[in-house]
Amino acid sequence: MRRTQLYLEEDIWKMLKVKARLNGTTVSDLVRAAVREKYLVGGPERKDAMLAALGVWRDRKDLPDTQTYLRRLRKGGRLKRVLR
Repeated sequence: MRRTQLYLEEDIWKMLKVKARLNGTTVSDLVRAAVREKYLVGGPERKDAMLAALGVWRDRKDLPDTQTYLRRLRKGGRLKRVLR
């Protein structure tokens, strides 16, 4: 764990202090939980979303298979243009 310092507006500080007291926790714990919830998107929800998206394009008939697609990309001059 790393230590950091935050500057909070007075109204936010008071609200966190009250909430911490009501929940029997600390302001630091509340801030960590809020940051985790906001910025560390993950856990079961992320896994479920990834599994739901798995194979979405599997049955598409308008796309060539992967090998054909890659060969076509490599054959063209696109790579040469990009590397210039």
